[in-house]
Amino acid sequence: QVQLVESGGGLVQAGGSLRLSCSASGILLSYNDMGWYRQAPGKQRELVALLSSKGNANYSDSVKGRFTISRDHATNTAFLQMNSLKLEDTAVYTCNAFRISNSMHYWGQGTQVTVSS
Repeated sequence: QVQLVESGGGLVQAGGSLRLSCSASGILLSYNDMGWYRQAPGKQRELVALLSSKGNANYSDSVKGRFTISRDHATNTAFLQMNSLKLEDTAVYTCNAFRISNSMHYWGQGTQVTVSS
């Protein structure tokens, strides 16, 4: 059974930083693709950052240069370092893992990030 549990969300002022964590069980993040998505109220879910099994990272234009996706093999945890946060970064952030062997997507429950002025 795959479980993804996010943490690290919260309230932060514009210009500040947060680091989200995604702790995984039942799947090895290092050997699969994973990503962070977000959904703001009234908007569609959007992809924020992707990290392939080969270690290639890609970012949406809206966060490029400000966010960094990474993972730690030893703890089987993924991270999203978010710097220079803007009001428009306010959303529920959700971790996703894509198991290559069976083409299945797995989702966490999400963590709220609120950026205030």
